[in-house]
Amino acid sequence: MRSSAGRKICQVRFKMENSNLQDKNILLGITGSIAAYKSAEVIRLLRKRKAKVYPIMTRAATNFVHPVTFQSLASQEVVLDSFSKNKEIKHISLSSLADLFLIAPATANVIGKIACGIADDILTTTVLACQSPVLIAPAMNHRMWINPILQQNVKKLKSLGFKFVGPMKGKLASGEVGEGRMSEPSQIVDYVEKIFSFEKDFRGKTFLITAGPTRERLDRVRFLSNYSTGKMGYALAEEGKLRGAKIILISGPTFLNVPSGVEFYRVESAEQMKSCVIEKFPEVDGVIMAAAVADFTPLKKERGKIKKDKGEKIFLELKRTPDILAKLGRIKQDKILVGFCAETKDLEKEAKKKLKLKNLDLIVANNISSPGAGFAVDTNVVSLIDKKGEVKSFPKLTKREVAEKIWDKIKEMENQP
Repeated sequence: MRSSAGRKICQVRFKMENSNLQDKNILLGITGSIAAYKSAEVIRLLRKRKAKVYPIMTRAATNFVHPVTFQSLASQEVVLDSFSKNKEIKHISLSSLADLFLIAPATANVIGKIACGIADDILTTTVLACQSPVLIAPAMNHRMWINPILQQNVKKLKSLGFKFVGPMKGKLASGEVGEGRMSEPSQIVDYVEKIFSFEKDFRGKTFLITAGPTRERLDRVRFLSNYSTGKMGYALAEEGKLRGAKIILISGPTFLNVPSGVEFYRVESAEQMKSCVIEKFPEVDGVIMAAAVADFTPLKKERGKIKKDKGEKIFLELKRTPDILAKLGRIKQDKILVGFCAETKDLEKEAKKKLKLKNLDLIVANNISSPGAGFAVDTNVVSLIDKKGEVKSFPKLTKREVAEKIWDKIKEMENQP
């Protein structure tokens, strides 16, 4: 009978042989924190899983650990400046090389600089040029961690897709106990492994995502619309792309930048969105309808401009727009269909009704009257309800974090028999 110690060794060996980190290029940013000594163990563990590690140190970090330590462990030159002897622009060459940028430890100072787009050293310029995922492991005194300015910076970075691991609660360098201690190296490396495993989640799958509002033309200068900014749909597109899916993004009018690497279509009216969605539907494995499609459109659209001299009152006659989600529910076959439900009361009741009526697999319900939820904000408060009636509610999260939860649930549903 094999001992528990023997089983543990076999499990570790299996994990090493099947690591998602093999031949991955990891940039490791090391900043001026006492926790910099833990970065040596981070390098050791990454290399043990066959990753290639390229250390980048701020000048402040060299006050805690000598660069030779990291150079010896990584078998790579530690980068301290933007220019090498051969005048190579290091932040460009490193950012092009990176599969992931890990900053461990990350001080309050560097988190603030990244959040504000400040690039005044090799580490921050490389982050700004980097197209790969960025994972941040904060390390600081607990008073700094709970500071509202620091928390605002963290919230901003999370909304932009930056990942965070930790910090933990524990004994700090000051001798105090509180939240701010850097996560242990093994936890950080496991999280890195998890990020690369995401790439396989939806590899070979195509998802269509709708985003933003629609505009229903009233005359040549006016339209009916809603408060949607498209942030939720765009966050879903970015997260889905990160997790290996091919993304088709169909968006109403927004001021957001189009996520890189997606197939993108711009529409304006509900009718245009319907036509584009139906055209692309045969190509996809699933649809996430995050757009706030107008329910009504003017029955008559003026060719010119409605003049004020028509009187004190103008009567506007409206008709229903096409119900895109209901149409997809009737023809979906084995495709995954996810809808959204925004209500001000009876949220769960209305969401379950919509889920059943439109033949959805999952509905994302949010009470738009809750603080920090709904339109034109970076956060949301949602519940996920599946077709089995299972309800999973979350506290207030950034819309990027909500996107992660939705994709997690889709993956869970795909794995169910």
